[in-house]
Amino acid sequence: MALAGRRDGPLMLRSGGGGKPLSRGSRIAVAVAVGIGLGCICAFLYPDGLFRPSASALQWSRNVDSTACESSGQVTNLKSQLASLERKNAELRRQNDELSMKLQLAGQGKDETLYKAGPFGTVKALRTNPTLIPDESVNPRLAKILEEVAVKKELIVALANSNVREMLEVWFTNIKRVGIPNFLVVALDDNIESFCKSKGVPVYRRDPDEGIDNIAKTGGNHAVSGLKFRVLREFLQLGYSILLSDIDIIFLRNPFDHLYRDSDVESMSDGHNNMTAYGFNDVFDEPSMGWARYAHTMRIWVYNSGFFYIRPTIPSIELLDRVAYRLSHEKAWDQAVFNEELFIPSRPGYEGLHASRRTMDIYLFMNSKVLFKTVRKDAQLKKLKPVIVHLNYHPDKLDRMKAVVEFYVNGKQDALQRFPDGSE
Repeated sequence: MALAGRRDGPLMLRSGGGGKPLSRGSRIAVAVAVGIGLGCICAFLYPDGLFRPSASALQWSRNVDSTACESSGQVTNLKSQLASLERKNAELRRQNDELSMKLQLAGQGKDETLYKAGPFGTVKALRTNPTLIPDESVNPRLAKILEEVAVKKELIVALANSNVREMLEVWFTNIKRVGIPNFLVVALDDNIESFCKSKGVPVYRRDPDEGIDNIAKTGGNHAVSGLKFRVLREFLQLGYSILLSDIDIIFLRNPFDHLYRDSDVESMSDGHNNMTAYGFNDVFDEPSMGWARYAHTMRIWVYNSGFFYIRPTIPSIELLDRVAYRLSHEKAWDQAVFNEELFIPSRPGYEGLHASRRTMDIYLFMNSKVLFKTVRKDAQLKKLKPVIVHLNYHPDKLDRMKAVVEFYVNGKQDALQRFPDGSE
């Protein structure tokens, strides 16, 4: 049976016993009042709140407070770790540099990098080979000496034994007078080592080496001169550029102010004028060839192996190795071998040295032939003050060295006149 009068819809609150429904505003007021009442009851029954923090949360809060207290110690520890990492990073960079250099050396002659040429007249090839990565493990004792003596990783080096003691004193006396601080004598015997120390001259005595010591103690000028190619290798490996000097040289100015440093080897010349020192086209005449009788050749007088500046590069090391090897296996003059290795080109069956070179100004870095044959007889050239004078062309070296000092240092104008052009 169906219920009569049934109404679908929301429940209607009614007031009192009557059937009149409450208004919308009254219903909201009743709900707010009920909510406030329930809140008061909960506050009384649960003073710490309905949801208390767990034990783990409380422990975490305590740990945070403890961490804050210990933060200064951790910062110190982190700084220490950072410093350690920076040191490791520096070592890794050094190792990377070494590996890069080894990779570069392994790939010599195999470089397939392509370059685009610039406009006409603007193209320039690479001029200067990169310097070696210094390796102090080669000779820690020498490395320490060079660190104290060298200026900007450069120094003058000379080898000497007791046979040249008097010339050596003239040599270093004039270096000191000019005010050149970066020079070093490689003593080849005990007497020279003691002599240099007594004069306040920087000196280095190599560790015993029977193969070298026998020549060093008893050898003449040429024999001792050949040793320098073996001795200098360690200097280059340690990363230093060396101005190699024989003892029969007078220093009048600081040579480091007059170097270009754009080549592996920068050397004084045995040439006596612009043609012979810097190169010229020499014509060879062979009449039997008829129309082709004249053959053009390029000539240059040799570099002097007693005074040259050498940079710490791979070609420089190779040059020293080649010359030292040949001198130990054949009877030859070190200067001839030095020039052959520098200038003879590659050919079938022979790989030439790929080293860059520069010829020094013959009036600044003057040999004794230029001085006695030309300069002393020319009123204008006599006014020029060279950087060095090398008494390489004459056997009476000490006497002429003293005369050069009299002329250029003491101003004695006739100091050079008593000598012949050549040797007697």
